[in-house]
Amino acid sequence: MTENAPARAWRVVLEKIEADLLSGALGPGDRLPPERELAATLGVGRSSVREALRVLEVMGLIRTATGSGPTAGAIVTATPHGGLAQLLRLQVAAHGFPIPDVYETRLLLEEWAVAHLADLDEPDLAEARATLTAMEDQQLTADDFLALDAQFHLRLTDAAGNLVVAATMAGLRTTIESYVRAGARRISDWDATVERLHREHGDILGAIESGDAERARELVRAHITAYYADAGLPAPSTAVVAVDG
Repeated sequence: MTENAPARAWRVVLEKIEADLLSGALGPGDRLPPERELAATLGVGRSSVREALRVLEVMGLIRTATGSGPTAGAIVTATPHGGLAQLLRLQVAAHGFPIPDVYETRLLLEEWAVAHLADLDEPDLAEARATLTAMEDQQLTADDFLALDAQFHLRLTDAAGNLVVAATMAGLRTTIESYVRAGARRISDWDATVERLHREHGDILGAIESGDAERARELVRAHITAYYADAGLPAPSTAVVAVDG
């Protein structure tokens, strides 16, 4: 009994947070209650709360920051996806994919997604716009901003309606974030980059809403390739570098 009790306790926390994510009670950009509050509300120890948060972070659903103040604690960066995404995360974690291969895959998937959305009569961009709004918070750390940036791109592929494309992008999320964060450290003017990325996201949404599939495709390609160049990340034509997820 004593061995199973801790497992049951952290699963209580995990299932409560996942349920809130799936119901929409929690969404990207929201912050979870403090550990002490979660522990008291759910009747578990703080160690069980920390274990559940660790699992959620590994799954790519939240990001945690230590310390105190408005940027501390856990921020929601994604909502749960299906089994294919989980399997692909395990593949990435176990073996790692070369950055240029992930880059090319992103271009294939995201160019298709935005062009497809632009061809729809009424593309559902509400969640992408909500994520973009969350990114306007001036108190976001670089890591939190980049996590929401990744979520914005996931929302576009989700909205395109192809479950395999959406799940593949979700599965690649951890690897994409790892190289994007590594590249951010090489960017000298981060504030200017944040402004540019936010503007480009808005331009992509504008092209989709105007029904200009070709422009949407060009904008998302330029958006991704420009960040690669600024961050000094290897493009497909250069040396292959692997990143573990």
